[in-house]
Amino acid sequence: MASVLRSLRKRILTPHIRETTLERRGFPVKNAAAKELLETVGESFLAGYAHAVESGSLAEAEQRLEQVPARFKGFAYEGAGMGFAVLDCLAFSDLRRTRRFLSGAGDRHNYMIYVGIGWAMARLPRFLWPSSRRLDPLLLWLVHDGYGFHQAYFHTRRYVHEQYREPRFSWPAGYESYASRAVDQGIGRALWFVGGTDVDRVTALIDGFPAARRPDLYAGTGLAATYAGGAPESELRELRRRAGDHAPQLAQGSAFAAEARIRADLLCPHNELAAHVLCGTSALRAATLCRETRPGSQELAAQTPGAPPAYETWRARIADSLHSLGGVTP
Repeated sequence: MASVLRSLRKRILTPHIRETTLERRGFPVKNAAAKELLETVGESFLAGYAHAVESGSLAEAEQRLEQVPARFKGFAYEGAGMGFAVLDCLAFSDLRRTRRFLSGAGDRHNYMIYVGIGWAMARLPRFLWPSSRRLDPLLLWLVHDGYGFHQAYFHTRRYVHEQYREPRFSWPAGYESYASRAVDQGIGRALWFVGGTDVDRVTALIDGFPAARRPDLYAGTGLAATYAGGAPESELRELRRRAGDHAPQLAQGSAFAAEARIRADLLCPHNELAAHVLCGTSALRAATLCRETRPGSQELAAQTPGAPPAYETWRARIADSLHSLGGVTP
């Protein structure tokens, strides 16, 4: 009976694999390689979700996740983060499974799992959303990133072409203004997919948004261009040029991607290339900057509702540090 219920939950809450094809989403096809890449990312995410909701134990899910090829393993862990969060929220278990996952094999993939929690929230009614108090006070903003990605990917007309912005994203309470910015970072990440990794299309979409939203959108795009890949060096250089004054934010997103890849021991050649072009340094150095500038416990304890959270201070430090290297000058 338990396995039947898990399958039912998957069927109700998980997009069918055809929903991740570029044709179904209406996203442009730059070339065959980009199409295969983006669709494999979607397939890997859904496989990870299935491993979480259908496996009989956490150990079994982890074993299945580890079979995914390195380039796509992070996306599978992201999907698993969504799956465990869905199970937890439906059971009102205060993210019990998800937190166990994060304390085990998922620890190395914590960035991606937090993003997956945001996917779960996008699929669930708000009364089922988990308490933010059970999450890392720094990384919880990646939940908003996942939420924003989901909305831009599946509700593209509203969130991308009509540039809809939720008027009051009251999770966590008191940070509504910054929550919208964190959601924009996820929308920016999705634009790399919506634009089919075509730099001309992606930057045209970003530049169609109000100017105040573009720094966060470029940060999300930098993360996706580095983590997922899909563009050769010439296109990455054009992306940096098009970012203009937002090149430091583009680099910050790229550095986050490098840190996520290196923490999980999943660094691939395309990650190194993108970090070199967008950050002006190696992926390892960019990741090290993320760790060196990370806010400590005292900063996190001093956060107050209404003010920018420590997460934003962290992002600004990374952008400033990369700018000082001289590699991201517009």
